[in-house]
Amino acid sequence: MGLDGVAASVRSAASEVFGDRVEQAVGYVELLERHGVERGLIGPREVDRLWERHVLNSAVIGERIPDGARVVDVGSGAGLPGVPLAISRPDLDIVLLEPMARRVDWLAEVAEKLELPITVVRGRAEERQVREELGGADVVTARAVAPLARLANWCLPLVRSQGTLVALKGASAGEEIERDRAAVRKAGGGEPEVFECGAKVLEVPSTVVVIHRLPLKPSRPRGRRS
Repeated sequence: MGLDGVAASVRSAASEVFGDRVEQAVGYVELLERHGVERGLIGPREVDRLWERHVLNSAVIGERIPDGARVVDVGSGAGLPGVPLAISRPDLDIVLLEPMARRVDWLAEVAEKLELPITVVRGRAEERQVREELGGADVVTARAVAPLARLANWCLPLVRSQGTLVALKGASAGEEIERDRAAVRKAGGGEPEVFECGAKVLEVPSTVVVIHRLPLKPSRPRGRRS
């Protein structure tokens, strides 16, 4: 589809978000259109709304990510939000973490075809080996992966002290926070905050929940028993 068949507002948003890398974004959308449904990456109804519902929606969360950050995208799936972030923010060091082999293959193909300097890793955030390999990230992102309580348990161990988890959520973000606040704290996170991203360029901004990882408390030395 490229950008020819979309609304003028979407073309304008894509140009503003991706700048001189908009053709890479077009290439990504075309790959999703061509292979997304048959490879189980997106549903058939999503093909006609890839730009506004998926690609731009993902890219704008870069507003909550600092310059030069090391980012781990957990459960990357079709590459969302990691691939749009990599296109719009080439300053970021991005790792796409995905447990399913066929999706890992897809992500590797996307990285090669679009010439994106991203790393693709097969695994789950809760696995010890993954935490040892990818831990200490400045930012961990996730989109449509799990409820906030589970997400915090999986993702916060990958985040460095005072780094952030940036989770793309929908309109029910506030309700999730109320329900899962205690679980987030137990997992090592601070008070979850809700932000809108892309309000200046998107008709429907993206809603994200941002959680800072609290500084780790030093363990107390055990006293000797007499």
